[in-house]
Amino acid sequence: MREVLAQLEGWLANGERAALATVIDTRRSAPRPLGSRLAVSESGLLFGSVSGGCVESDVAVQAHEVIAGGNPRVLPYGIADEDARSVGLPCGGEIDVFVAPVSNGELVTQLRRAVEEGARGQLTTVVNGEGAGEMVLELGAAGTADCPALVQENGRTLFIEPLAPPPLLLAIGAVDLAETLCALAAQLGWRSAVADPRRALLTAERLPSAGSLIDGWPEDALARAGTDEQTAVVVLAHDEKIDIPALSWALRSDAFYVGALGSRRTQGKRRERLREEGLSDDQLARLSGPAGLDLGGETVEETALSILAEIVAVRRGRGGGRLRDAKAAIHSDS
Repeated sequence: MREVLAQLEGWLANGERAALATVIDTRRSAPRPLGSRLAVSESGLLFGSVSGGCVESDVAVQAHEVIAGGNPRVLPYGIADEDARSVGLPCGGEIDVFVAPVSNGELVTQLRRAVEEGARGQLTTVVNGEGAGEMVLELGAAGTADCPALVQENGRTLFIEPLAPPPLLLAIGAVDLAETLCALAAQLGWRSAVADPRRALLTAERLPSAGSLIDGWPEDALARAGTDEQTAVVVLAHDEKIDIPALSWALRSDAFYVGALGSRRTQGKRRERLREEGLSDDQLARLSGPAGLDLGGETVEETALSILAEIVAVRRGRGGGRLRDAKAAIHSDS
């Protein structure tokens, strides 16, 4: 969302009118999740995506009508659509896209800053009824749901999106792999941090992609990083004085993923040490070690890809196998 908002902000600042298209409902195998956005400028520029290319052209045509003075509108798309719309989704899913003009540059700037800073709150878009097309940003609000949702309220349809900090990738060990992991995490829109008590390694020159650098031993570093259910911890130090305390803390935390490098022999010895630290079998079962999916990667970049792929799979509740062999839907309904 951040990049789309930044582009929209620029257009408005230059006096150009624009519209914003937002995916507000999905059914079956939707190509983009709820809240995906496409910004359309008066001069015909597009930025963002609501379907990965399937319906963008038609959305742009509709958006230009809205910019020219038309009312906000909901556009349904689906392969089984019978409303004479010629543009559909080849994936077999269905999406509803809400298109509305955007003129409040101050709100767009405030929202862009809130997303960049990881502020908590919620964004409410009025889909129909009084004030259709308006967006209301409430910072600090608890929100009404854990994920974007359509809500009926006082005769109006509202699309409510909770705002929250993106996931945090916390790498323990300022090695080359940590830099590559942070760079890939940035591509996902995630926050990142690298912690290490070895100050000679923990430098901005060696780790330019890290969101923050935390100088300290694992217990202190993890506490300062604020590990929670949105945190993935990857232990990379290759130093038992760092690895064992880091894993002992992380496996007791709310982190949704805890991984560590090392051979299977090293992992076995490590688990015995962690048992001596008092960790239970259930806690040890959370450890992904060796970390990553079996991609056969050999380079630092391929290893980082393998680890990030496993982290995403765990976060989404998937096994990480080949899609052609999967029995479940490619895209979740949520």
